[in-house]
Amino acid sequence: MQLGNWFQIEKIIRNLEVIQNFIVVSLCFGLFCVMIIRLGDMFISLLHPLEFQRVTSDILFILILVELFRLLIIYLQQQRISVGVAVEVSIVSALREIILRGVLDIPSSQMIGICSFLTVLGLLLLVRAWMSRIYDRPMSSPVESAKPEK
Repeated sequence: MQLGNWFQIEKIIRNLEVIQNFIVVSLCFGLFCVMIIRLGDMFISLLHPLEFQRVTSDILFILILVELFRLLIIYLQQQRISVGVAVEVSIVSALREIILRGVLDIPSSQMIGICSFLTVLGLLLLVRAWMSRIYDRPMSSPVESAKPEK
């Protein structure tokens, strides 16, 4: 009697994947609710005197949430994390913090670290594009690449 048959490994893995997908769907619903709430808050804040940094920060935060939502959708469709989307979210998050705090208010040593971080993320995007060209994989959206070829 084999140990794999006794524990029914395939069935356990399948059940864990279902639970994991349920968690991801719950995260999607939560992110969607947060996006709606923040969008409403942003429109209400536009009724008051305009604060450029706050409005820009809110818009970038909503874009970050949209990208995270897209990342979760890609995960549900393909059961993998899209590195490109994750890098894009990181770039927008770093830029949001710079805009929120103001470029002149950030110490120079921290600005050098942020610039290095953004450079590495940009290089990751370039390497991803280069690798997809080498292996003849289109960099199109996962929905388009999931369509059957004619």
